[in-house]
Parts: sequence; structure tokens; C-alpha cells
Amino acid sequence: MAAMPMLRGRTKNIGKRSKKYLEEALYYKLFEDGSDEVSVRHQLNQFLRSRKRVYKWEVGDTIRKLRDRKRYYPALKLSEAMARRGMNMTVSDQAIHLDLIAKTHGIAAAENYFIDLPETSKNHLCYGALLNCYCKELMSEKAEALMEKMKELGLSLTSMSYNSLMTLYTKIGKPDKVLAVIQEMKASNIMPDSYTYNVWMRALAAVDDISGVERVMDEMKRDGRVAADCTTYSNLASIYVNAGLSVKAEKSLKELEKINSSRDLSVFQFLITLYGQTGNLLEVYRVWRSLRLAFPQTPNISYLNMIQVLVKLKDLPGAEKCFGEWESRCSTYDIRVANSLLGAYAKDGLLEKAAEIKERARRRGAKPNAKTWEIFLDHHIKNGDIKSAVDCVANAISIGRGDGSKWIPSMKTIRSLMGHFEQEKDVDGAEGFLEILKKAVDDIGAEVFESLIRTYASAGRTSPPLRHRLKMENVEVNEPCKKLLDVVCPE
Repeated sequence: MAAMPMLRGRTKNIGKRSKKYLEEALYYKLFEDGSDEVSVRHQLNQFLRSRKRVYKWEVGDTIRKLRDRKRYYPALKLSEAMARRGMNMTVSDQAIHLDLIAKTHGIAAAENYFIDLPETSKNHLCYGALLNCYCKELMSEKAEALMEKMKELGLSLTSMSYNSLMTLYTKIGKPDKVLAVIQEMKASNIMPDSYTYNVWMRALAAVDDISGVERVMDEMKRDGRVAADCTTYSNLASIYVNAGLSVKAEKSLKELEKINSSRDLSVFQFLITLYGQTGNLLEVYRVWRSLRLAFPQTPNISYLNMIQVLVKLKDLPGAEKCFGEWESRCSTYDIRVANSLLGAYAKDGLLEKAAEIKERARRRGAKPNAKTWEIFLDHHIKNGDIKSAVDCVANAISIGRGDGSKWIPSMKTIRSLMGHFEQEKDVDGAEGFLEILKKAVDDIGAEVFESLIRTYASAGRTSPPLRHRLKMENVEVNEPCKKLLDVVCPE
């Protein structure tokens, strides 16, 4: 495997490389047909079959881009394939590989990989990667034990490991432990970074200590080693919004606008979202105009964000106008943008308008996704159109989610539909729905089977195989249903 160092963030000019190498940069090849999971996997398989060479920096850059887009399986497959081809893996590469294993195959597989690493690789990078995996999976005992092990080994600890631990404590609702970690960092002279300050402020906000949040902000400014950035002010604004302090939130958003010198698209979108949460429609439109000026070729994701905000602010005419503008300009008809308006129409009972948008999307080559069917599903249940609702469930399950995972109806939806069949004594409808449900749900559970038993009983029908089905599904129903089962399924 040819290797080449990356200097000052620049990459090698790939236009002059030999025919043994891939004709284009690897990440361009993988994203040639889009960034969805299926397309990326297909392009990756083509590249691996071709046996074309690539530079090591390309592999690292491509894995980073795949991780950014949450395409963990292709990233891991690429890393494994390149290792088999003889690419030298640095300790940093091994730490990334460990993280990909955890995301793709689970913590146990990542632990086994860590154990098998040579001792020379078990430094702060690989320990830190495993610690981060534990923290993401909310495995507090393992995370704390590993952190103590890292201290015992005298590994060079940075804010990154402490940040992982503090994020864990925030997620499991233990903000007091975050504050204890901050004190430990200060005592150990561990320099905080921007993320440290942000998670510290969120921990204080979690215990409604807004004045404490402001003290942290002041400390950050006084210290001077870490400059407040876009993330800092967006975090502060979000805290103020959640606390109902709209005036302070808008002041923070003004600061955020001032430092957005690079005209970052994500910052514009965050401003629109947060101004929307303060209820300031005028500011939403003002920032939207600025975004449009900065990005004349406005991406679909920005239209999606804007329409969602306008819908939440009950500005349906504005949302329709924005949608019409997007529809007339877009090169790729993104069903997610259509869904944002579909949802508003369905919620307001404007099903004809919703159906019209769905049809226009179809004509433009955009197929309904699971969310589309979910929108119509909610409307049909609300209006008692159970047949259409079941069709929506079937379609959503058949399509699945965009990331390749299964779409599973909520328990609320399942209860609503089973409750209807039970009330109407519709055994065939209930059984038909269960057949659809089994395509997405491995464990249907006792509650659903109890409803099915009651449906059979109220309809006065029997089902000789039902008791066997319960045994095969390893389901134990409650006592009232056991008595009904003696009638529905006599032994």
C-alpha cells in the first residue's frame, strides 16, 4: 500500500497517478451515487473488487467522511480491507477502528479487539476510544473503572477523556458528577476545551442554575485560553430558550451572528431554529434572507429546516411559499422536505392538500419514505380509517428507515389498532395486522397477544393453534386472558 503523509491539510494531486491507482479520490468514488447506505456499500464493493490502489491519506480521509455521515459499516469494512492489503495502521488508526467495531458489532467485539492489541498500542488513544464507547453506551461502571485504570497507568490524560465521562453523566441525569469532574480537572491542571465548558454549562442548566451558567461563561472569558466560539453561543442560547429567557437567548444569538464570519450554513440553520423557539418570526425571516444571500444555491436541508420552523410557528402560508420556492428550484426532489409540509396539512385535516403534495413528489421521482406513511397513518387513526392505517403500517415496514434499519410502529399505534379490532370483534383484521407486524417486530409481546385473545373471545371464535403460538413466542399472558384462552383454545 502506497503511503504519503498529509502536509498542512493538503492532499496529493491525484490527477497524475498511475493506472494502478483509482482514477479519482476514493471518497468521491464512494459518494458517486449519493451518501445513502446502499449506494456507498455498492461503490465500496466495486472498489474492493477492482484491486485498485489508493494512498493511505485517502483511506483515512474517506473513513473520516464515512464516520461523519454515520456510515459505520462501510468505514469498518474499508479499514479491515486496507489492513489486509498491508496498510500500516498507526495507533490513531487502531483507536478509530475500535470505535467503528463498537458502533457496528457492539461493545463486546470492541473489548476483544482492544484485548488483542499489542501492548505498545494501548496508550491514551486506544484507552480513550474504549472509554468513549462505554460512555456512549451509558455503561457508567465500566467507564469509571477504565478511567481509574488509565490514571493508574499514568497515561497522558486530556480534556477529551474527561469530556466523554461528563457527557455520560449528563445523559444519565447526574449533573452533580459533572461538577465533580470539573473540580478534578482543575486540581490536575487539565486544560479545558470548548466542549468542556459547554458540557459544564449544560450540567448547571440541568439543575436550573442559570446564574452558574453565566459564571462559567465569565470564567471562560477571563481565562482567555479558550475562545468562545459558535458552539458556545449556540449552547448558551439554547439554555436560555429552555429556561424561558427569550431576551437573553436573543442576545446570545446576536453574539453568535457576530462571530459567524465564515458564514457557516449550520450556524444559519441553528439561528433560524432558535429564533423560532423564541417565537420571533421576524428574526426567522431576517436570518433566512441572510442565508439565501450567502448560499444562492440553497441546499434542501436548509429549506427543510426553515419549513419545519414556520410550521411550528403556525405560519402555514409562509411554509407553503417557502415550499413552492424550493419545489421550483430543487434539482433533487427530497421527500423529507415534502414531508415537512405533508405533516402540517395532515395535522390540520387538509388531507387533499397532503395527497396532492405526495402525488407531485411521485411525479418528480421521489418515493414516499417511512415518515411519509407515518404522517398519513396518524391521520387515518385519528379519523377512524383503520384499513388505510394498516396499509400505511405495511408500506412503512416494507420501506424501512433511510439508514437501513427497520421501521417499527410505536406501541401507541399498535394499541390503537389492536383496540379497534377488539372493539369491532374483527379477528381477521387483528390477525392480518399481526402478520404485517411480525415483519418488523421479533418479539410481539404479551400485551398484543392478550388483545388478540380478547378479540377472539368477544367474536365468539376459537383458535386451536393459539396456545401453541404463545408457547413458540415464549409469551406469558395475564390471568384473565388465561381463563379466556380455555374458551378460545380448548385443550
